[in-house]
Amino acid sequence: MANLYISFLRLPLLVRFLLIILFVFFSFGITIHFLEPKTFPSVYDGIWWAIITASTVGYGDYVPHTFWGRLTGLILILFGVAFVSSYFGTLAISAFSKQNDFTEGKISFKGKGHTIIVGWNERSRELINKLMNTHDPQMIILIDSTLEANPVNSRFVHFIKGKAHVDETILKSDIDTAKKVLITADRGSPELQADMNSILTLLTIKGLCPNVKCIVEILTAEQVINAIRAGADEIIQSNKLISVFMGNSLHCNNEGLLSDVVHQLEENRLSLLPLQEHEIGKTFQEIHHELLTKGFLLIGIKRAEETLLHPSHSTQIHTQDQLIVLK
Repeated sequence: MANLYISFLRLPLLVRFLLIILFVFFSFGITIHFLEPKTFPSVYDGIWWAIITASTVGYGDYVPHTFWGRLTGLILILFGVAFVSSYFGTLAISAFSKQNDFTEGKISFKGKGHTIIVGWNERSRELINKLMNTHDPQMIILIDSTLEANPVNSRFVHFIKGKAHVDETILKSDIDTAKKVLITADRGSPELQADMNSILTLLTIKGLCPNVKCIVEILTAEQVINAIRAGADEIIQSNKLISVFMGNSLHCNNEGLLSDVVHQLEENRLSLLPLQEHEIGKTFQEIHHELLTKGFLLIGIKRAEETLLHPSHSTQIHTQDQLIVLK
């Protein structure tokens, strides 16, 4: 009996309230049936009367006539209505609290195939907007410790508040079933400190789930090797990319050329195509012509750690190569 009571106390509050209300309905329904069997010919009729009396003002289809029957009804009204009102009040408060917790990033995510983005900034904002505007948007988990609430009003964005290098925060994102993780740099901190935080987050994620693909933004060239050691699958040197962009703008005769190219890359995404068996041993030029007929522009080859952009036409395709194409 003691174990049953302890098990009851461990149940969620709403479940306990519901069980108590059901017990009250059944108890009073059975009691009124035995007190006035003519008025309430079955236990079902008694339970129906108890539910209607406790939850509304009563329909009047069943009315007790004896002293003890009316006393039972009076007790039911005094206690039953209190329990029912408390239950629905608690239910409303719980729903409101749950919604607040969800908005404030306190609720864990359960799912699979999602993308995790660490850090809220202009880059992640722009990226999330682009991912949301695709024909088949995927679920995105945004992790940030500075936000007070979810900044994106979309059912495809689940916000988790917390520091990304803490196990508890990462586990809330269901990291084991995630497709990819993007760790953005905190540009509000000194560059070296921002890189160290990114690498620490990377170590946490790889320690919990070594197989998930992690893309890391690194600001300083010196920390690239440390990011590789920490297990980064891909590194984005954003400062280097910006420097290349600026240098090209300074020396290019056609104003805005690189900007136009970048815009085209946004519309026609770069991607890696796995090699087909019949393509092994063919030349770059032969594969280039084949892919053109399928709507792809072959611009290079990914060979192990090496990337070959626009190699010579006679370059042969090896077994482990991947094709870099523009869709």
